[in-house]
Amino acid sequence: MSRVAVVGTGYVGLTTGAFLARLGHDVLCADVVAEKVAMLNGGRIPIVEEGLEGLVREGLASGRLRFVLGAAAAVPGQEFVFLCVPTPQRPDGSADMSYIVDAATEIGPVLEPGSVVINKSTVPVGSTRVVERALARPDVAVVSNPEFLREGSAIHDCEHPDRIVIGADDEAAAIRVAALFDQVRAPVMVTDPASAETIKYASNAFLATKISFINAVANLCEAVGADVKDVVLGMGYDRRIGFEFLKPGPGWGGSCLPKDTRALVRIGEDAGYDFSLLRGVIEVNDEQRSRVLAKIATMVGGPLEEAQVAVWGLTFKARTDDRRQSPAVAIAAALVAAGARVRAYDPTVRGPQPDLAGIELCDDPYQACEGASVLALLTEWDELRWLDFDKVRSVMASPCLVDARNLLEPASMRLAGFRYLGMGRQ
Repeated sequence: MSRVAVVGTGYVGLTTGAFLARLGHDVLCADVVAEKVAMLNGGRIPIVEEGLEGLVREGLASGRLRFVLGAAAAVPGQEFVFLCVPTPQRPDGSADMSYIVDAATEIGPVLEPGSVVINKSTVPVGSTRVVERALARPDVAVVSNPEFLREGSAIHDCEHPDRIVIGADDEAAAIRVAALFDQVRAPVMVTDPASAETIKYASNAFLATKISFINAVANLCEAVGADVKDVVLGMGYDRRIGFEFLKPGPGWGGSCLPKDTRALVRIGEDAGYDFSLLRGVIEVNDEQRSRVLAKIATMVGGPLEEAQVAVWGLTFKARTDDRRQSPAVAIAAALVAAGARVRAYDPTVRGPQPDLAGIELCDDPYQACEGASVLALLTEWDELRWLDFDKVRSVMASPCLVDARNLLEPASMRLAGFRYLGMGRQ
């Protein structure tokens, strides 16, 4: 059992801390918000993530997981310190390192001699050196250990990772960090810090590329009369390609792909390389939202001004309450800006929300559809498959459906009396 501190209890920090406690380590997590610390010590979590609340409560009950206020209170006496603080995107696409630097500066004076500080946040290439300078502790090793968690599947991804990447110049420190995950069956890759940091960005950029690629293929399918679902099936059976991230939709969003793709473009620019391929991936993603808006306008059959549009789904994907960079929110906001009345339902949204100004929030999906000229399905919540679509049709002013996630079957919807537009499907 090792003594571990986790600085930051956001999505990555909270999941990492709770999982390390399950592995048997003694974990002390720190946050700067007193109310959040009290909530977590009470076994309640502030985000939607399947299995995470149970994992936190399990750690609290075992005594191996605790939460304290402030990084300086968590670090003394700990063998390992994970930095899991935000690295938000600046307007120029670069990552804001101020939270990392502030955390490192705070904990530097109280670190245990010989301890290891581990960058878990997604950070630009070269950040290990930045943290070393901020710590000002030559007796402490700094290691990169990027996370590859998917929101909605984070616990599974912790227990069954595809790989564990450790970037370190100090081989002994790398071995110590790898030992934290001895119970996890996964390949362990030890490399230099710059390569580890690049692996994280390159992985997310490649996934974004797959999504933008299949969205472009879906647009081609519409033009030539092909069915993108069959095209994906035919592609996905090729083991070199696979099925993952080949799902057409309104574009990618969330806390990782938008930020990391733009950051990698900026990293290339700073190094004198024009990453034109990735800029194209981003452009396709931005265009995809406009294509969904155009489909909605087609269904309205006239100007969007004064049209009533029902929206199902506001999170950037299902099984999470994360609306950061959500294409669904962007599309709904664009509808409002065009003068449409937007009534929306999402199972994770209750009460007024600052990022949803101008959007009427409804308690159930049927209420959102009352009087609507068109229904836009923007997030692939599985519960939406099994609704009473006769009832949906009956409460709408006109039974028009834009399925931006291809969640529903076109033939079934048309039999139910809907005009249907999907993504890359006839």
